[in-house]
Amino acid sequence: METYSPKQIADALKVSTTTLRRYEEQELIPAVPRTKGSHRMYTSIHLQAFTAIRAMLKGYDIPVVYDVMRRCKQARFEEALWFVNEQQYHIQVERRRVEEILTMIQNTDFTRYQNVKLTEYMSIGEAAKIAGVNPSAIRHWEYEGLVHSERNEENGYRMFSVAELRKILVISSLRKTVYYIENMKELLNDLDVQSYDKIERSFQLALENLNRQLLDQMKGIAELIKYIGLYQEVNI
Repeated sequence: METYSPKQIADALKVSTTTLRRYEEQELIPAVPRTKGSHRMYTSIHLQAFTAIRAMLKGYDIPVVYDVMRRCKQARFEEALWFVNEQQYHIQVERRRVEEILTMIQNTDFTRYQNVKLTEYMSIGEAAKIAGVNPSAIRHWEYEGLVHSERNEENGYRMFSVAELRKILVISSLRKTVYYIENMKELLNDLDVQSYDKIERSFQLALENLNRQLLDQMKGIAELIKYIGLYQEVNI
């Protein structure tokens, strides 16, 4: 079987040998044999494992990739693939949500969202559930001046109007696309005055980013499948 030095693989994947060692220390790849001089001696299965990791990191979060590779190292391939499949579902849900909010803005109709009839005021918990975010995220956005709440006179709890909920939905959809607070504030001001051109462009960019992420995920899956197949061949 062909063997590779750490430098050969690092050069091929355009990473450092330190990065390769980190993946090894994180137990993401099969056990690495050593030469008589105690130098690492990677084989084709290690090369494909590293290739799969690098490809998947373009479309998935680090914890997801690490989880998948650890399951594969333990030959828990079905679990790994079902976990990847779950991530595909999440990105599909996100795309549908972005499309739904964009349609809502274009139609200027905001009496219902995801078949839920909206009340005049909602608690932070209700707003967070509708937007699919943590209440702490909404508190942070309020701290940054992006959204504003009123206080319930009876218990002092935060209450968000429908107009503020709409802002929360916009922020939650564009937070990975609009990186700067001031830019987000400008978009939300446009939302207030019903000037939607920039907002629509931002949503289109968000959809393009999701399309790009989906393509990256598919490429990562292709390399993962190659790795699993090679792993199974070697261990038959």
